[in-house]
Amino acid sequence: MTRRSRPPEPTVRPRIRVSRAEEILLGPGKADLLEAIRRSGRLRGAADELGMSYMRAWKLVQMLNRGFREPLVRTERGGAGHGKTTLTPMGESVLALYRTMERSSLAAIDPAWKRLKSLLAS
Repeated sequence: MTRRSRPPEPTVRPRIRVSRAEEILLGPGKADLLEAIRRSGRLRGAADELGMSYMRAWKLVQMLNRGFREPLVRTERGGAGHGKTTLTPMGESVLALYRTMERSSLAAIDPAWKRLKSLLAS
């Protein structure tokens, strides 16, 4: 007799996007990129960690820096040390505010999520 494996526990994940017209200024992927930059200190390292090309990461950084009053990311050219990438104080603030918005949205939907979750097949 085979035992049926239990399906994974359902989760809910709000996806907040800050946009102007059709351009997404900040969303989950860009926030994840900011965090990866903070951890790795290199754009290439952040891109590798997230499974994206360096060029894609670079374009996202350019979009982030253009979208806010001050740059969120500071880069220093390579050489033997392969360059350095850091969040600016504005980048740290924007990332913290975005993560706060995510946590607040989860708290706001929690009662409805609990009711909806009870209606899901197990």
